[in-house]
Amino acid sequence: MNNSDMSGKTQMDTKAFKRSLQHSENYNRKGFGHQAEVASQLQSEYQSNLIQQIRDRNYTITKGDVTIRLAQAFGFCWGVERAVAMAYETRQHFPTERIWITNEIIHNPSVNQRMQEMEVKFIPVENNQKDFSVVDSGDVVILPAFGASVQEMQILHNKGCKIVDTTCPWVSKVWNTVEKHKKGDYTSIIHGKYKHEETVATSSFAGKYLIVFNLQEAEYVANYILHGGNREEFLVKFAKACSAEFDPDQDLERVGIANQTTMLKGETEQIGKLFERTMMQKYGPVELNQHFQSFNTICDATQERQDAMLELVQDNLDLMVVIGGFNSSNTTQLQQIAIERKIPSYHIDSVERIHSEDAIQHRQLSGELVISENWLPQGKITVGITSGASTPDKVVEDVIEKIFLLKATVAVV
Repeated sequence: MNNSDMSGKTQMDTKAFKRSLQHSENYNRKGFGHQAEVASQLQSEYQSNLIQQIRDRNYTITKGDVTIRLAQAFGFCWGVERAVAMAYETRQHFPTERIWITNEIIHNPSVNQRMQEMEVKFIPVENNQKDFSVVDSGDVVILPAFGASVQEMQILHNKGCKIVDTTCPWVSKVWNTVEKHKKGDYTSIIHGKYKHEETVATSSFAGKYLIVFNLQEAEYVANYILHGGNREEFLVKFAKACSAEFDPDQDLERVGIANQTTMLKGETEQIGKLFERTMMQKYGPVELNQHFQSFNTICDATQERQDAMLELVQDNLDLMVVIGGFNSSNTTQLQQIAIERKIPSYHIDSVERIHSEDAIQHRQLSGELVISENWLPQGKITVGITSGASTPDKVVEDVIEKIFLLKATVAVV
């Protein structure tokens, strides 16, 4: 069976299904009791003595001409660490069974490569559809930190798979929010990227929904609510970002706000306030609660990393290096903060992107991979460094050591 069997959102009671799944003997979201052994393994593979030293020195270290300033919150968050640990535990608990994962465990290439080395296989994708026909009854399937759609869970449950659910509790909190919207017949307006697996999963728990990528799209929707507009243009604009048979003339009378947990906190808040003002303007303060709902679903870890980045860019930095998977949304948001402040900033996913003191391959906000020359200034420099919530400290250490090495080489020359 593949995703073509579930192209439309099913109208099942998703809350009841999730409750039923969680009581199944084939479902696990608490691990298997191997935490101690796994913690030792994770420490040796992903943690860094150098990074701990920098933390202990007020997040600053100087070597030769280079001063490194680390953001005061960066790298692995609790939800990511939990997901990776559960994946390691799963392999240990099922040493001979076939183990699958429905998507990348987290958005980090070194961690996902490690999963493959442990013979945790990814569900194959054919024509943008996951092919679940490869999964047999009794196979073990891991749901990643971003979660999985309710339709995928149903397929795996029906097949009799052992399901290990590493979904971050903050993501589950958003699912609970859209369930509340659905119960009250509110349309969920989700701030996120419609292709991102977390938003795909969240929308699968929603009733009526509309996904807005940024404040500009939200303003378009708000204007439509207040003044109407071209219905066909609206439906074309959000063709891939709304529920089946969505009707903007009827389905925007009652709205609730939700978000992909890795989006910019400030923008999510702006979008929420925009729709609150819009509904108040249209229906008045007395009727506001009948037309607007908002719950705080901004992830603590995402917020902490963005706040730390906002503080770091106040320093007198010569350049910024942002480390994280190229498909990591929360890393992209960190990069955006540096770019908006016109600081030379390079988003890389591993130390291998640093070719030399004269060349670095990095991802632009547009998604394009480019090579920049003369990226490392001569003389004394201060480099700001942060990393996304899916990036191990060991990867950050490798980047810092490479910068130190390049500057030492330049000094000798």
